[in-house]
Amino acid sequence: MKFQVLDIIPHVKNPVTGEIVSTAERLNQVVETARRAEELGFDSFAVGERHAGEFISSSPTTVLAAIAAVTNRIRLQTGVTVLSVLDPVRVAEDYATIDQLSRGRLELVIGKGNEVLQYPLFGLSLDDQWELLAEKYGLLRRLWREENVTWSGRFRPALSEATTTTPRPFAGSPRIWHGSATTLTSAALAAQWGDPLFTANAIQPRENYKILIDHYREEYERHGHDPRHQYLGSGSGAGGVFVADTTQEAKRQFGPVYEALTAGRNVPGNNSPFRDIEHAVAEGPALVGSPEQVIDKILSYHSLYGHDLQSISLPTTLPFEQQLEILERFALEVIPAVRAAASTTLWEPADPFGGRPEFAGATSPDASGTVTTDHANHRRNHAYAH
Repeated sequence: MKFQVLDIIPHVKNPVTGEIVSTAERLNQVVETARRAEELGFDSFAVGERHAGEFISSSPTTVLAAIAAVTNRIRLQTGVTVLSVLDPVRVAEDYATIDQLSRGRLELVIGKGNEVLQYPLFGLSLDDQWELLAEKYGLLRRLWREENVTWSGRFRPALSEATTTTPRPFAGSPRIWHGSATTLTSAALAAQWGDPLFTANAIQPRENYKILIDHYREEYERHGHDPRHQYLGSGSGAGGVFVADTTQEAKRQFGPVYEALTAGRNVPGNNSPFRDIEHAVAEGPALVGSPEQVIDKILSYHSLYGHDLQSISLPTTLPFEQQLEILERFALEVIPAVRAAASTTLWEPADPFGGRPEFAGATSPDASGTVTTDHANHRRNHAYAH
Protein backbone atom coordinates (compact mmCIF):
# COMPACT_ATOMS: atom_id res chain seq x y z
CA MET A 1 0.00 0.00 0.00
CA LYS A 2 1.02 3.60 -0.60
CA PHE A 3 0.43 6.46 1.83
CA GLN A 4 -0.71 10.06 1.43
CA VAL A 5 -0.94 12.96 3.85
CA LEU A 6 -3.91 15.24 3.10
CA ASP A 7 -4.45 18.72 4.50
CA ILE A 8 -7.60 20.58 3.48
CA ILE A 9 -6.19 23.39 5.64
CA PRO A 10 -8.92 23.98 8.20
CA HIS A 11 -8.17 27.06 10.28
CA VAL A 12 -10.07 26.71 13.54
CA LYS A 13 -9.47 27.04 17.25
CA ASN A 14 -8.57 24.05 19.34
CA PRO A 15 -12.03 23.53 20.91
CA VAL A 16 -10.54 22.57 24.27
CA THR A 17 -7.80 25.19 24.71
CA GLY A 18 -9.18 27.93 22.45
CA GLU A 19 -5.77 28.36 20.82
CA ILE A 20 -5.33 29.09 17.12
CA VAL A 21 -2.25 29.94 15.07
CA SER A 22 -2.07 32.80 12.59
CA THR A 23 -2.96 32.31 8.95
CA ALA A 24 0.68 32.69 7.93
CA GLU A 25 1.81 30.13 10.50
CA ARG A 26 -0.89 27.66 9.53
CA LEU A 27 0.08 27.83 5.85
CA ASN A 28 3.74 27.42 6.67
CA GLN A 29 2.87 24.37 8.78
CA VAL A 30 1.38 22.74 5.68
CA VAL A 31 4.62 23.22 3.76
CA GLU A 32 6.75 21.98 6.65
CA THR A 33 4.50 18.93 7.12
CA ALA A 34 4.94 18.03 3.46
CA ARG A 35 8.72 18.37 3.74
CA ARG A 36 8.75 16.16 6.82
CA ALA A 37 6.38 13.62 5.20
CA GLU A 38 8.86 13.23 2.35
CA GLU A 39 11.69 12.63 4.81
CA LEU A 40 9.62 9.96 6.55
CA GLY A 41 8.90 8.07 3.34
CA PHE A 42 5.28 8.99 2.59
CA ASP A 43 4.41 8.61 -1.08
CA SER A 44 2.29 11.69 -1.66
CA PHE A 45 1.09 14.91 -0.10
CA ALA A 46 -2.30 16.40 -0.99
CA VAL A 47 -3.72 19.88 -0.48
CA GLY A 48 -7.47 20.44 -0.39
CA GLU A 49 -9.51 23.24 -1.91
CA ARG A 50 -12.33 25.11 -0.20
CA HIS A 51 -13.85 28.50 -0.96
CA ALA A 52 -16.19 28.75 2.02
CA GLY A 53 -16.19 27.85 5.69
CA GLU A 54 -13.32 27.84 8.16
CA PHE A 55 -10.63 26.91 5.65
CA ILE A 56 -7.69 28.74 4.06
CA SER A 57 -7.23 26.38 1.12
CA SER A 58 -8.74 28.63 -1.55
CA SER A 59 -5.42 28.68 -3.45
CA PRO A 60 -4.04 25.13 -3.43
CA THR A 61 -1.86 25.84 -6.45
CA THR A 62 0.10 28.41 -4.46
CA VAL A 63 0.59 26.03 -1.54
CA LEU A 64 1.61 23.14 -3.81
CA ALA A 65 4.12 25.37 -5.57
CA ALA A 66 5.68 26.19 -2.20
CA ILE A 67 5.79 22.48 -1.37
CA ALA A 68 7.36 21.68 -4.74
CA ALA A 69 10.19 24.08 -3.89
CA VAL A 70 11.16 22.26 -0.66
CA THR A 71 10.67 18.62 -1.76
CA ASN A 72 12.25 16.38 -4.37
CA ARG A 73 10.51 12.99 -4.42
CA ILE A 74 7.04 13.01 -2.89
CA ARG A 75 4.12 13.15 -5.32
CA LEU A 76 1.92 16.24 -5.13
CA GLN A 77 -1.84 15.75 -5.21
CA THR A 78 -5.04 17.65 -4.53
CA GLY A 79 -7.93 16.63 -2.38
CA VAL A 80 -9.98 17.71 -4.19
CA THR A 81 -9.62 20.23 -7.00
CA VAL A 82 -13.17 21.60 -7.14
CA LEU A 83 -13.28 21.47 -10.93
CA SER A 84 -17.02 22.20 -11.08
CA VAL A 85 -16.47 25.84 -10.06
CA LEU A 86 -13.21 26.42 -11.98
CA ASP A 87 -12.22 27.25 -15.55
CA PRO A 88 -10.57 24.19 -17.12
CA VAL A 89 -8.23 26.39 -19.15
CA ARG A 90 -6.88 27.99 -15.99
CA VAL A 91 -6.72 24.63 -14.21
CA ALA A 92 -4.68 23.23 -17.10
CA GLU A 93 -2.29 26.19 -16.97
CA ASP A 94 -1.88 26.40 -13.20
CA TYR A 95 -1.38 22.73 -12.51
CA ALA A 96 0.89 22.20 -15.52
CA THR A 97 3.05 24.95 -13.99
CA ILE A 98 3.23 22.98 -10.73
CA ASP A 99 3.97 19.84 -12.73
CA GLN A 100 6.92 21.65 -14.32
CA LEU A 101 8.14 23.10 -11.01
CA SER A 102 8.02 19.65 -9.40
CA ARG A 103 9.46 17.95 -12.51
CA GLY A 104 6.50 15.67 -13.10
CA ARG A 105 5.32 14.88 -9.57
CA LEU A 106 1.74 16.15 -9.93
CA GLU A 107 -1.48 14.10 -9.88
CA LEU A 108 -4.90 15.77 -9.56
CA VAL A 109 -7.87 14.49 -7.60
CA ILE A 110 -10.97 16.23 -8.92
CA GLY A 111 -14.54 16.50 -7.63
CA LYS A 112 -17.54 18.75 -7.32
CA GLY A 113 -16.73 19.53 -3.68
CA ASN A 114 -19.00 19.09 -0.67
CA GLU A 115 -19.36 22.76 0.25
CA VAL A 116 -22.61 24.04 -1.27
CA LEU A 117 -21.74 27.71 -0.59
CA GLN A 118 -18.99 27.58 -3.24
CA TYR A 119 -21.45 27.54 -6.13
CA PRO A 120 -23.21 30.89 -5.61
CA LEU A 121 -19.81 32.42 -4.84
CA PHE A 122 -18.79 31.66 -8.42
CA GLY A 123 -22.17 32.53 -9.90
CA LEU A 124 -23.10 28.90 -10.51
CA SER A 125 -26.14 26.82 -9.66
CA LEU A 126 -25.81 23.88 -7.31
CA ASP A 127 -28.33 22.07 -9.50
CA ASP A 128 -25.71 21.95 -12.26
CA GLN A 129 -22.83 20.59 -10.14
CA TRP A 130 -22.58 17.18 -11.81
CA GLU A 131 -23.03 18.47 -15.35
CA LEU A 132 -20.41 21.13 -14.64
CA LEU A 133 -17.96 18.50 -13.43
CA ALA A 134 -18.43 16.18 -16.39
CA GLU A 135 -18.18 18.90 -19.03
CA LYS A 136 -15.17 20.62 -17.50
CA TYR A 137 -13.35 17.35 -17.01
CA GLY A 138 -13.83 16.46 -20.65
CA LEU A 139 -12.22 19.75 -21.66
CA LEU A 140 -9.37 19.47 -19.14
CA ARG A 141 -8.46 16.02 -20.46
CA ARG A 142 -8.22 17.37 -23.99
CA LEU A 143 -6.19 20.44 -22.99
CA TRP A 144 -3.53 18.27 -21.33
CA ARG A 145 -3.47 15.60 -24.03
CA GLU A 146 -3.85 17.65 -27.18
CA GLU A 147 -2.63 20.82 -28.83
CA ASN A 148 -4.69 23.15 -31.04
CA VAL A 149 -7.93 22.31 -29.25
CA THR A 150 -11.26 23.68 -30.43
CA TRP A 151 -14.26 23.06 -28.19
CA SER A 152 -17.77 24.18 -27.32
CA GLY A 153 -20.01 23.35 -24.40
CA ARG A 154 -22.80 24.57 -22.17
CA PHE A 155 -21.03 26.24 -19.26
CA ARG A 156 -18.02 27.98 -20.78
CA PRO A 157 -17.44 30.19 -23.83
CA ALA A 158 -16.32 28.14 -26.81
CA LEU A 159 -12.69 27.75 -27.81
CA SER A 160 -13.32 28.77 -31.41
CA GLU A 161 -9.65 29.30 -32.21
CA ALA A 162 -7.21 26.42 -31.94
CA THR A 163 -5.89 26.57 -28.37
CA THR A 164 -2.75 25.10 -26.82
CA THR A 165 -2.43 25.81 -23.11
CA THR A 166 1.01 26.64 -21.74
CA PRO A 167 3.08 25.52 -20.11
CA ARG A 168 2.59 21.97 -21.25
CA PRO A 169 2.78 19.32 -18.47
CA PHE A 170 6.27 18.09 -17.69
CA ALA A 171 5.95 14.51 -18.95
CA GLY A 172 2.66 14.02 -20.71
CA SER A 173 -0.69 14.46 -19.03
CA PRO A 174 -0.63 13.97 -15.26
CA ARG A 175 -2.93 11.30 -13.91
CA ILE A 176 -6.34 12.46 -12.70
CA TRP A 177 -8.24 10.72 -9.88
CA HIS A 178 -11.90 11.28 -8.99
CA GLY A 179 -12.99 12.01 -5.43
CA SER A 180 -16.19 10.26 -4.33
CA ALA A 181 -18.04 10.91 -1.10
CA THR A 182 -21.82 10.74 -1.35
CA THR A 183 -23.20 9.65 -4.72
CA LEU A 184 -22.59 7.20 -7.54
CA THR A 185 -21.99 9.96 -10.08
CA SER A 186 -18.28 10.61 -9.43
CA ALA A 187 -17.62 6.89 -9.27
CA ALA A 188 -19.34 6.43 -12.63
CA LEU A 189 -17.39 9.31 -14.20
CA ALA A 190 -14.08 7.82 -13.05
CA ALA A 191 -15.06 4.41 -14.41
CA GLN A 192 -16.18 5.88 -17.74
CA TRP A 193 -12.70 7.26 -18.37
CA GLY A 194 -10.77 4.40 -16.77
CA ASP A 195 -9.41 6.71 -14.06
CA PRO A 196 -8.67 5.82 -10.42
CA LEU A 197 -11.19 6.58 -7.67
CA PHE A 198 -10.58 8.16 -4.27
CA THR A 199 -13.25 7.33 -1.72
CA ALA A 200 -13.60 9.91 1.05
CA ASN A 201 -14.24 7.25 3.74
CA ALA A 202 -14.86 10.19 6.02
CA ILE A 203 -18.10 10.40 8.00
CA GLN A 204 -20.41 7.63 6.81
CA PRO A 205 -20.45 3.94 7.77
CA ARG A 206 -18.07 1.89 5.66
CA GLU A 207 -20.94 0.08 3.95
CA ASN A 208 -22.04 3.32 2.29
CA TYR A 209 -18.65 3.82 0.68
CA LYS A 210 -18.52 0.19 -0.34
CA ILE A 211 -21.62 0.80 -2.47
CA LEU A 212 -19.80 3.56 -4.37
CA ILE A 213 -16.67 1.43 -4.77
CA ASP A 214 -18.62 -1.56 -6.06
CA HIS A 215 -20.42 0.67 -8.56
CA TYR A 216 -17.08 2.04 -9.75
CA ARG A 217 -15.66 -1.43 -10.27
CA GLU A 218 -18.75 -2.65 -12.11
CA GLU A 219 -18.77 0.37 -14.41
CA TYR A 220 -15.00 0.19 -14.93
CA GLU A 221 -15.36 -3.38 -16.16
CA ARG A 222 -18.39 -2.53 -18.27
CA HIS A 223 -16.41 0.16 -20.08
CA GLY A 224 -13.70 -2.39 -20.88
CA HIS A 225 -10.74 -0.80 -19.09
CA ASP A 226 -7.67 -2.74 -18.00
CA PRO A 227 -8.42 -4.03 -14.47
CA ARG A 228 -4.72 -3.90 -13.59
CA HIS A 229 -4.95 -0.12 -13.50
CA GLN A 230 -8.13 0.13 -11.43
CA TYR A 231 -6.55 1.97 -8.51
CA LEU A 232 -8.43 3.05 -5.41
CA GLY A 233 -7.57 5.53 -2.67
CA SER A 234 -9.27 5.82 0.73
CA GLY A 235 -9.53 8.55 3.34
CA SER A 236 -9.33 8.05 7.08
CA GLY A 237 -12.27 9.81 8.67
CA ALA A 238 -12.88 13.36 9.77
CA GLY A 239 -10.91 14.61 12.75
CA GLY A 240 -7.40 13.38 12.05
CA VAL A 241 -5.15 10.45 12.87
CA PHE A 242 -3.89 10.09 16.43
CA VAL A 243 -1.36 7.45 17.54
CA ALA A 244 -0.41 6.80 21.18
CA ASP A 245 1.17 3.96 23.15
CA THR A 246 -2.23 2.43 23.86
CA THR A 247 -5.68 2.88 22.37
CA GLN A 248 -7.03 3.93 25.76
CA GLU A 249 -4.37 6.63 26.00
CA ALA A 250 -5.15 7.84 22.46
CA LYS A 251 -8.85 8.11 23.30
CA ARG A 252 -8.07 9.89 26.56
CA GLN A 253 -5.83 12.47 24.91
CA PHE A 254 -7.67 13.03 21.65
CA GLY A 255 -11.25 12.25 22.66
CA PRO A 256 -12.15 15.69 24.06
CA VAL A 257 -10.84 17.43 20.94
CA TYR A 258 -12.55 14.99 18.57
CA GLU A 259 -15.88 15.20 20.36
CA ALA A 260 -15.84 19.00 20.61
CA LEU A 261 -15.00 19.38 16.91
CA THR A 262 -17.71 16.88 15.97
CA ALA A 263 -20.31 18.57 18.17
CA GLY A 264 -19.44 21.95 16.69
CA ARG A 265 -20.00 20.79 13.12
CA ASN A 266 -23.63 21.10 12.03
CA VAL A 267 -24.07 20.65 8.30
CA PRO A 268 -27.41 18.89 7.76
CA GLY A 269 -26.92 15.78 5.67
CA ASN A 270 -23.15 15.92 6.11
CA ASN A 271 -22.59 15.18 9.78
CA SER A 272 -20.73 12.20 11.18
CA PRO A 273 -22.85 9.62 13.01
CA PHE A 274 -19.77 8.83 15.13
CA ARG A 275 -20.32 11.52 17.74
CA ASP A 276 -18.10 10.22 20.55
CA ILE A 277 -14.58 8.86 20.49
CA GLU A 278 -15.57 5.34 21.61
CA HIS A 279 -17.99 4.98 18.69
CA ALA A 280 -15.49 6.55 16.27
CA VAL A 281 -12.71 4.14 17.23
CA ALA A 282 -14.93 1.06 17.38
CA GLU A 283 -16.96 1.54 14.20
CA GLY A 284 -15.92 4.72 12.40
CA PRO A 285 -13.04 5.33 9.98
CA ALA A 286 -11.01 7.38 12.48
CA LEU A 287 -7.42 6.13 12.82
CA VAL A 288 -7.11 6.71 16.54
CA GLY A 289 -5.37 4.29 18.86
CA SER A 290 -2.21 2.32 19.42
CA PRO A 291 -0.08 1.49 16.38
CA GLU A 292 -1.56 -2.03 16.42
CA GLN A 293 -5.12 -0.66 16.55
CA VAL A 294 -4.44 1.67 13.62
CA ILE A 295 -2.77 -1.09 11.59
CA ASP A 296 -5.74 -3.39 12.17
CA LYS A 297 -8.21 -0.65 11.21
CA ILE A 298 -6.45 0.10 7.92
CA LEU A 299 -6.19 -3.57 7.04
CA SER A 300 -9.86 -4.14 7.92
CA TYR A 301 -10.79 -1.45 5.44
CA HIS A 302 -8.39 -2.89 2.92
CA SER A 303 -10.10 -6.28 3.20
CA LEU A 304 -13.39 -4.56 2.33
CA TYR A 305 -12.24 -1.96 -0.20
CA GLY A 306 -9.03 -3.40 -1.65
CA HIS A 307 -7.55 0.10 -1.77
CA ASP A 308 -4.04 0.94 -2.95
CA LEU A 309 -3.52 4.37 -1.39
CA GLN A 310 -4.28 5.25 2.23
CA SER A 311 -4.73 8.91 3.06
CA ILE A 312 -4.33 10.35 6.55
CA SER A 313 -4.94 13.83 7.93
CA LEU A 314 -3.26 15.20 11.02
CA PRO A 315 -5.29 16.77 13.87
CA THR A 316 -4.32 20.30 12.92
CA THR A 317 -5.78 22.04 15.98
CA LEU A 318 -3.14 20.36 18.16
CA PRO A 319 0.29 21.95 18.76
CA PHE A 320 2.40 21.56 15.62
CA GLU A 321 5.17 19.68 17.40
CA GLN A 322 2.63 17.09 18.50
CA GLN A 323 1.32 16.77 14.96
CA LEU A 324 4.82 16.00 13.69
CA GLU A 325 5.32 13.44 16.46
CA ILE A 326 2.12 11.66 15.35
CA LEU A 327 3.28 11.80 11.73
CA GLU A 328 6.60 10.20 12.67
CA ARG A 329 5.03 7.47 14.77
CA PHE A 330 2.64 6.64 11.95
CA ALA A 331 5.52 6.44 9.48
CA LEU A 332 7.74 4.30 11.68
CA GLU A 333 5.23 2.08 13.49
CA VAL A 334 2.23 1.76 11.15
CA ILE A 335 3.34 2.07 7.54
CA PRO A 336 5.88 -0.80 7.45
CA ALA A 337 3.36 -3.34 8.77
CA VAL A 338 0.62 -2.25 6.38
CA ARG A 339 2.97 -2.20 3.39
CA ALA A 340 4.04 -5.76 4.19
CA ALA A 341 0.45 -6.98 4.40
CA ALA A 342 -1.11 -5.07 1.48
CA SER A 343 0.84 -4.92 -1.76
CA THR A 344 0.01 -2.67 -4.72
CA THR A 345 1.38 -1.83 -8.16
CA LEU A 346 0.44 1.84 -7.76
CA TRP A 347 3.45 4.02 -8.70
CA GLU A 348 5.45 0.90 -9.45
CA PRO A 349 6.73 -0.25 -12.88
CA ALA A 350 3.45 -2.04 -13.73
CA ASP A 351 1.55 1.24 -13.30
CA PRO A 352 1.32 3.28 -16.57
CA PHE A 353 2.16 6.36 -14.51
CA GLY A 354 4.70 4.58 -12.32
CA GLY A 355 7.68 5.93 -14.23
CA ARG A 356 6.55 9.51 -13.87
CA PRO A 357 8.59 11.62 -13.22
CA GLU A 358 11.85 9.63 -13.48
CA PHE A 359 11.39 8.88 -17.15
CA ALA A 360 10.06 12.18 -18.38
CA GLY A 361 11.08 12.51 -21.98
CA ALA A 362 10.21 8.89 -22.69
CA THR A 363 6.95 8.32 -24.51
CA SER A 364 4.07 9.38 -22.26
CA PRO A 365 0.59 7.87 -21.95
CA ASP A 366 -1.58 8.68 -24.94
CA ALA A 367 -5.15 9.95 -24.84
CA SER A 368 -6.48 6.51 -23.95
CA GLY A 369 -4.02 6.07 -21.07
CA THR A 370 -1.99 3.36 -22.81
CA VAL A 371 1.80 3.39 -22.94
CA THR A 372 4.10 2.49 -25.78
CA THR A 373 6.11 -0.73 -25.55
CA ASP A 374 9.46 1.08 -25.38
CA HIS A 375 8.31 3.17 -22.44
CA ALA A 376 6.81 0.17 -20.63
CA ASN A 377 9.98 -1.87 -21.09
CA HIS A 378 12.07 1.06 -19.90
CA ARG A 379 10.02 1.29 -16.72
CA ARG A 380 10.27 -2.41 -16.04
CA ASN A 381 14.02 -2.03 -15.94
CA HIS A 382 13.95 0.97 -13.64
CA ALA A 383 11.62 0.66 -10.65
CA TYR A 384 10.48 3.85 -8.99
CA ALA A 385 12.66 4.36 -5.91
CA HIS A 386 10.91 5.09 -2.63
